[in-house]
Amino acid sequence: MSWQQYVDEHLLCEIEGNKLSAAAIIGQDGSVWAQSSTFPQFKIEEINAIMKDFEEPGSLAPTGLFLGGTKYMVIQGEPGAVIRGKKGPGGATVKKTNQALIIGIYDEPMTPGQCNMVVERLGDYLIEQGL
Repeated sequence: MSWQQYVDEHLLCEIEGNKLSAAAIIGQDGSVWAQSSTFPQFKIEEINAIMKDFEEPGSLAPTGLFLGGTKYMVIQGEPGAVIRGKKGPGGATVKKTNQALIIGIYDEPMTPGQCNMVVERLGDYLIEQGL
């Protein structure tokens, strides 16, 4: 299966009638493996800040999580494994695998829990596969 298929079929799948507004699989070095057409153009500094937070949990909390210049308030996550952000009625989830970052962005009516489930389920599967 191609990386684009993982985005199209697993991250952009419908869950209870809702789906992510944007999604991507990005290498930990900032290289794009696959992304939806709606995924924002991010800066490498944003990916570097995310990777730093995985190494030093809490480092993003004072400044926020940025994706494509959009700032998300960092909310509870799992230190070293998942970063969750909130912005108004939407938000983002970032799951770290052995080699990549799985990123999902959502807006209402999708709920934070639905976004977390979609992103983290794929991330857990890729970790099991050694990726």
